[in-house]
Amino acid sequence: MSTTRAAGLVIYRKSNEYIQFLLLQTSYGQHHWTPPKGHVDPGESDWVTALRETKEEAGLTENDLEIHQDITKTLNYAVNGKPKAVVYWLAKLKNPEQKITLSDEHQDLKWLQLKEAQEISGFEDMSKLLEEFHVKALKLF
Repeated sequence: MSTTRAAGLVIYRKSNEYIQFLLLQTSYGQHHWTPPKGHVDPGESDWVTALRETKEEAGLTENDLEIHQDITKTLNYAVNGKPKAVVYWLAKLKNPEQKITLSDEHQDLKWLQLKEAQEISGFEDMSKLLEEFHVKALKLF
């Protein structure tokens, strides 16, 4: 069984002296919260997918972000019994006040500090990824 691939960016901003992560709430299914991400199209690289999906889902381009290409992690899990791999890169929003523009795939967005982001994400692997990326983002201050 082939693995479905997806890619996205875990976007953070510095607010006061705290790091906040951007999470989007889906407008479908169980309305889960996730960083911008999506399926890799045929012939498309994970990197190109992450940039495309971030533009489509949050209205942010590569120019709006400082993407840490060396800080990446892949989550592997099953969806409806089928294997899925999602690769994420850490990215800092250059202008913390920049407006996020949601697509129709999402109904809400939140900027959350680590603990709240971990709670709302609802998945153990995403919680660990956020914690790892938080530690790395703190070192970049």
